[in-house]
Amino acid sequence: MRHENLDALESTNYLQMEHPSFKIPRTLGQKSADLLTRWAGSWAFIISLAIFLFVWISINTAWIIFGKTWDPYPFILLNFILSTLAAIQAPIILMSQNREAQKDRLRARYDYTVNVKAEKEIQELKRQLNRIERFLSGKKR
Repeated sequence: MRHENLDALESTNYLQMEHPSFKIPRTLGQKSADLLTRWAGSWAFIISLAIFLFVWISINTAWIIFGKTWDPYPFILLNFILSTLAAIQAPIILMSQNREAQKDRLRARYDYTVNVKAEKEIQELKRQLNRIERFLSGKKR
């Protein structure tokens, strides 16, 4: 006859379990920072930014060649836009990284607690096995 807890453990899908740190509700700002970080750290963002820069520089260079001035060399407006993007993006990415660090600390604390509990349980099992061994060795004599 199998123990109920063993059946429950075997039926548990550990890949779908959520760590307690993921159950903490996030604010709108935290969700936005995570979303922006996910987008800004993607290949789609890098490729779209490269295309945008290429188009901007191509159009402005063509306009300069034909005597028109929209954003003359060295592309002051483009530099301003990129600087503003970096100035806004950097702190938001840092906020998201700080949240990840907080989650990592929570995970570590949780894992430590689980490990301490497991160690106590193992020590108790060892004591029980020692008692059983002493009992059995006493019966053999």
